[in-house]
Amino acid sequence: MLEYKSETETSMGSALPVYISSPPTPPPQSSSPSPIDSLPHYNMSQLNLHEIIRQQQEQLAAMQAQIQALLAVQEGVGAGGAVTGPNVGSHMEVAKPAIFNGEAGRVGGFITACRLYIKMKLRENTVEEQVQWVLTYVQGGSTDVWKENMMDELESGEAEYKSVEEFLTCLRKEFGGGEEELVKAAELRKMEQEGKTMEEFIQEFKRVARRSGYEGRPLVEEFKRRMNGGIRRKLMEVENSLTSIEQWYRRAMALDRNWRESRREEERLRKKEGGGVQKQEQRTSLPRPLVWQRRQPLPQ
Repeated sequence: MLEYKSETETSMGSALPVYISSPPTPPPQSSSPSPIDSLPHYNMSQLNLHEIIRQQQEQLAAMQAQIQALLAVQEGVGAGGAVTGPNVGSHMEVAKPAIFNGEAGRVGGFITACRLYIKMKLRENTVEEQVQWVLTYVQGGSTDVWKENMMDELESGEAEYKSVEEFLTCLRKEFGGGEEELVKAAELRKMEQEGKTMEEFIQEFKRVARRSGYEGRPLVEEFKRRMNGGIRRKLMEVENSLTSIEQWYRRAMALDRNWRESRREEERLRKKEGGGVQKQEQRTSLPRPLVWQRRQPLPQ
């Protein structure tokens, strides 16, 4: 923009106006913000506050996890789901006893199953509750009348047991007695090892012999008669005589294991030798390679 300032004279004597330029006008400022001004403005105190809140949330979550772990331990459940503490049985699956109908041969197994279940599941219950639980599985056959009389005696206070073991002993005497012993003895005399391993046979023999009335030398003689003849002969040849039934059990299991191991080794060697003979036969029976002869000309 030019501004009229003064007049000056020329050589011709005429006056001419003189224009002096003024300072340049700065460009108008834009109303839109610059890229730097458009960045969000954070206060450092606000950033610190967010970080503190996040740390407190993490600490709170860790404390809640610790509280849950402590509660689980108090309930009998350890780390990793392992069951510990006095309430271990309440977290395990235990088979209930089968219904007992008074058969003398089954009274021993029934009592064993009841003992196990009570120990694992009902040991915190009172003796009266334990006895009543056992009675719920006594039904049918000759047990109904006895069960009814027992319930009347318990309700009237005539029968009072200091422990469930005392009640189970009464149950055994009522339905087992001498008859159970006769049944077990007859079952023991029918046993045979046959194809069982000695470990399997001994476990079954112990189960039957427990209530059979056999003990001492008669029990040893019955055990010798029921095992396989080959092992029996080997046991009779030992230098040191065996006296107790436990010595017979240990020596019989050792001989049976050695015999079965030797049989497996012989079978392995036989298969190995048989495979070698078969390969040799295959090599000797290979057909001879064909030799092509020159074709003879046909007669004219």
